[in-house]
Amino acid sequence: MQGLIGKKVGMTSIFDENGKNVPCTVLQAGPCVVTQIKTVDKDGYFAVQLGFEDKKEKHSTKAEMGHFRKANTTPKRKVIEFIGFEEGQCKEGDVLTAELFRTDSIVDVRGWSKGKGFQGVVKRHGFSGVGGQTHGQHNRGRAPGSLGASSFPSRVLPGMRMAGRTGGNQVMSMDLKVVKLMVENDIIIVKGAVPGPKGGYVIITK
Repeated sequence: MQGLIGKKVGMTSIFDENGKNVPCTVLQAGPCVVTQIKTVDKDGYFAVQLGFEDKKEKHSTKAEMGHFRKANTTPKRKVIEFIGFEEGQCKEGDVLTAELFRTDSIVDVRGWSKGKGFQGVVKRHGFSGVGGQTHGQHNRGRAPGSLGASSFPSRVLPGMRMAGRTGGNQVMSMDLKVVKLMVENDIIIVKGAVPGPKGGYVIITK
């Protein structure tokens, strides 16, 4: 799918033509530089590699410097491949902007959810906890309880909902409507929420 790399600017709300207040997310879409064209003959598949947001040379490896030098551009912080472009649609060094999208079109937005660290089962899986503090129960209200039978199979089965690392996963918000487009500032406003914090990277695809 054709798309761009961008950033989540924040949330706002606008009024539609019926006077209804609509919650929206403001996204910066590009500008993205075509850093490489993957071909079927050389790589086994066709894809367009885009780079977003400049990175200082002192923070780049020599391999990265040589890779971006082939496209006559500066090192980039985020590099993503897109497989929806047509052959000959763009070439290395081209700059793609928010003009790729149109008002009232539908897009999918992938972001990375906020990391919450190691969390218990109540926060991670929505366990309700043990009700009440009677019958000698003490400090067990948020505990997960039994993890399985002891005699058979004598092990914890895969997929058991337990405490662990929470958040920081890639999440896709699908079928978001582009309600406003500001091409001169590379800004698109979509209806609804997008995962991730302000300033977090997002991948916007048609």
